[in-house]
Amino acid sequence: MAGSDLIVTLLSCVFFMGIVAWISYLKTRGEVSTRDGYFLAGRGLSAVFIAGSMLLTNLSAEQLIGLNGSAYGFNLSSMGWEVTAAVATICMALIFLPRYLAGAFSTLPQFLNDRFDGSVRRMSVILFMIGYGLITIPSVLYAGSIAVLRLFDVPGLFNIGYSSSLALTIVVIGVIGAIYAVFGGLKAVAVSDTLNGIGLMIVGIAVPLLGLSALGKGSIAEGLSIITTTDTHKLNAIGGSSDPTPFGTLFTGMVFANLFYWCTNQYVIQRTLGAKNLAEGQKGVLFSGFFKVLVPFLMMIPGVIAYHLYGPGLKTIDLAYPQLVRDVLPVYATGFFLAVLLGAVFSSFNSLLNSAATLFCLDVYAPMKKDAVSDEQMLRVAKIASIVIAIFSFIVAPLLQFAPDGLFQVIRIFTGFYNIPVIAVVLVGLFTKRVPAIGAKIAIVFHVIAYGLFQFALKEYVSIHFLHLYAILFLIEVGIMLVAGYIRPRPVAWSYQLNNLVDMTPWHYGIPCATTLFSCVVATYLLFSKVGLVDGLTPLFWELIVILIAINGLLWFWFSRKKNVPSIMVGSNDS
Repeated sequence: MAGSDLIVTLLSCVFFMGIVAWISYLKTRGEVSTRDGYFLAGRGLSAVFIAGSMLLTNLSAEQLIGLNGSAYGFNLSSMGWEVTAAVATICMALIFLPRYLAGAFSTLPQFLNDRFDGSVRRMSVILFMIGYGLITIPSVLYAGSIAVLRLFDVPGLFNIGYSSSLALTIVVIGVIGAIYAVFGGLKAVAVSDTLNGIGLMIVGIAVPLLGLSALGKGSIAEGLSIITTTDTHKLNAIGGSSDPTPFGTLFTGMVFANLFYWCTNQYVIQRTLGAKNLAEGQKGVLFSGFFKVLVPFLMMIPGVIAYHLYGPGLKTIDLAYPQLVRDVLPVYATGFFLAVLLGAVFSSFNSLLNSAATLFCLDVYAPMKKDAVSDEQMLRVAKIASIVIAIFSFIVAPLLQFAPDGLFQVIRIFTGFYNIPVIAVVLVGLFTKRVPAIGAKIAIVFHVIAYGLFQFALKEYVSIHFLHLYAILFLIEVGIMLVAGYIRPRPVAWSYQLNNLVDMTPWHYGIPCATTLFSCVVATYLLFSKVGLVDGLTPLFWELIVILIAINGLLWFWFSRKKNVPSIMVGSNDS
């Protein structure tokens, strides 16, 4: 990149990032003086900010690079991680969120304390904090920094070594991202996420359109024709056993992985706990699900375009998206792209930082204090905790370059230590009344030991896809808790204590919206299969699409005519 181009890129990047920072400051000024204001945005988030923040918290540089790389090197099977997440957002909106808001919980461990006891709360906090501190937060910084290094050749620009460039980029990204979380709290995170989300959508639409134009020699229609009629196996989302995501795993471990991530993972659900009312929370969660369905179109089709443009000759599959961006994006737009890329990294990083500080303050620090903790003292501890966690992540993140099996392998392995036991304990806790705390404790300890054995000691002897392992361990752990409830039930059945702090009226159109969202998931899989674009569209595809449209049309019509409709809500007698 020429010197003048670099200056234009950096100045425009700073300009766009400055706009986001200024608007975030204006929206949060004077609203972070209380613990609810800092940790839960004053319980006043609207659907737009919830959806935008959930989307940007989830999508970051590793998706931009990794998903496009998977599409370039294999096919669209990895879209299973993104598209099927929409089903989990439906569960969150209609089943989990009403119960969380009705109990006015600030954190998931707070619910586990209410349902089981303080020991289960502490065990869940330990799982979250170790996972966030050692893997999730450092990996977000590392992946974002790698993306910047690949796109803009930082070592060459500053004439320094790769490791030094990586460490410098990690610190710069981390410091800027931490400012939002440390000083602005959750609302600053949510506002900046939403603004960056708009930018991500613009880039997500522009890059594939420009790529299709380049492929079609100036014609988007011609480029689209090429990818839908040539090497159409690249558009297949029905993964086989040798693909990155076999189709069968969608119905085993991926179900529970998505339920954990979208329904119980603190750094994702925290913005829903800050909803101004149940209806706004449900809208925000469901809207984020629709964006997840768009991910293969925005973040995987560019990888397919790259395959048609460059063939299979790129040095690594992870270079597919950076190479396409460099070739099709005009110089004047690279600064905006860099701002969006960094914004996506900031989003995941500062959301994790805010949630880690929230867990520490509300589930570790506050319970340790015998006397009541003032809001001022709590916020001071939160900011100190955020800074300490950020510095720790700056130290750990560069070490990920030495991971022998790569970044995604590390994330995949270590996330499995805490995601399945958490979702198992939460589901049993929500839907049973007599299962005691000892059952949850045994299940958590069993999972950590069993998962560690299967991933390390027994890996050479037992060959099983990690997602299938998720499902097997989930069923065993649920069984352990149910047996504990049968042998040693709670003396007094647990009852849900309502503590509504917001309006709990559900969104009138929640069920038809959820139905439409699920239909979009089905339609997307039909499109990217042998019924759809693979080997050419078939008459069966159109027949199935018409059926889906008819079902949705009738459901929306029925709900529009009815004022009082059934809804999934929590009541005083609910599990």
